[in-house]
Amino acid sequence: MLYLKIGENMDIDVTGFYQISIALSDYYDCMYYVDIESELFMEFLPSRLFKDIPHQKSGNKFLKFAKVTAHKFVHPNDLKKILNLYDRKKLQELISNGSPHSIPIRLIIDEKTIHIRHIIIICEDKKHILCCVVNTENEFLEKAEQKYNLMSAERMARRDELTGIKNKKALSEQSLLIDKRIMKNASTQMFAVVMCDVNNLKTINDTRGHSFGDEAIQKASQMLCEVFKHSPVFRIGGDEFIVLLKDNDYKNREELLALLREESLTNKKTRVGPVVASGLAVYDPERDRTFSDVFKRADSLMYENKRELKSTTEIPQKTTVKNTPITKERKRMLDGLFESYLTIAGDGYVFLNDMKHDFSRWAISLVDDFGLKSEYMYAADEIWGKFIHPDDLPEFRNVMKKILVDHFEVHPVSYRVRKPDGTYILVTFRGFVITDINNTPDYFGGIIVPK
Repeated sequence: MLYLKIGENMDIDVTGFYQISIALSDYYDCMYYVDIESELFMEFLPSRLFKDIPHQKSGNKFLKFAKVTAHKFVHPNDLKKILNLYDRKKLQELISNGSPHSIPIRLIIDEKTIHIRHIIIICEDKKHILCCVVNTENEFLEKAEQKYNLMSAERMARRDELTGIKNKKALSEQSLLIDKRIMKNASTQMFAVVMCDVNNLKTINDTRGHSFGDEAIQKASQMLCEVFKHSPVFRIGGDEFIVLLKDNDYKNREELLALLREESLTNKKTRVGPVVASGLAVYDPERDRTFSDVFKRADSLMYENKRELKSTTEIPQKTTVKNTPITKERKRMLDGLFESYLTIAGDGYVFLNDMKHDFSRWAISLVDDFGLKSEYMYAADEIWGKFIHPDDLPEFRNVMKKILVDHFEVHPVSYRVRKPDGTYILVTFRGFVITDINNTPDYFGGIIVPK
């Protein structure tokens, strides 16, 4: 027999428990053996959780010891649970019941949160208990990862793979929620639907290939998200989008629709950027019974706008930008011209674009001040256009058309540009075109001066 002396009046036969503890040592991270009447206790398994922290291993006032230890290590939000457990009356109830009791709690050790399961096992004599701790941190992390992966999968199931916006499944779920709200209280619902369609997508796919068609869809998606900043945008078909207007977008719906149509009309005329036909319908509780009723009106109005856009005459392009990678020789020529222009430009941000390759170099100061990715970039007009205030974008594109298409000399034009912190500053811009020996536009440059 193996006995362990605790205090002056208690010798415990621990032979059986010692064998059990060896068997369970891989499972439990801590175990105390307690005489519930005398409150004598001893650490029965060396604690892995507290191995580097000084702690009491035996004594004769267990309930006090348990509460003091809880205040030191238990997370404040879980403290009440453990203090209620270590009440003498509560323990007597557990002993009378005879079944193990388990609660999940968090400990804070070395400023780190650790998830554990605290277990009380009632011994056969119903005079002693084993207070055990199981470290469940890895289990918690695995469950959290599983939950995150599940949520990610659910989010991906509602996302359009090509554009990253919401898809038809997400719209179907949203429309069902709207229908439930209409049935519950139709008069309080306030929403509008914008139906959109990308013009000539089939022609683009047939003549230029599906990669160009995909790019057109992506640009249309970006344009819709930039115009309707406070509303979800859904791609519901190959070239079809729906915007569910809410918040400020709902309040400013007419102005935003006009902006979208103006931008599409400008793109149609200049053949720069996507052309998106659109129709807007507002929910009317007097005649609309479902989301589908509003959608059908928006769809009908979209086709009216599509016919209007088809009747608009395009402006012939006099120059063609080749999307071929710039050669080393052309890049050296661009750098030389840029450096020469930089020395005589004075104050302001300078840029120069090789029109044959749509490749440009921008002043480092402009890159730093506005958060551009690099001083060198392809398709800089599209990138810079995203920084220009939406209200100023149509006039800016009109000026660009005059320079690049009609080759007019223009007076300085002012517009607002967004900085990384979201604020806008007013700048003045003046551009120019450099032609080659055949009088063909070769380079386009300009200077942007903050006011």
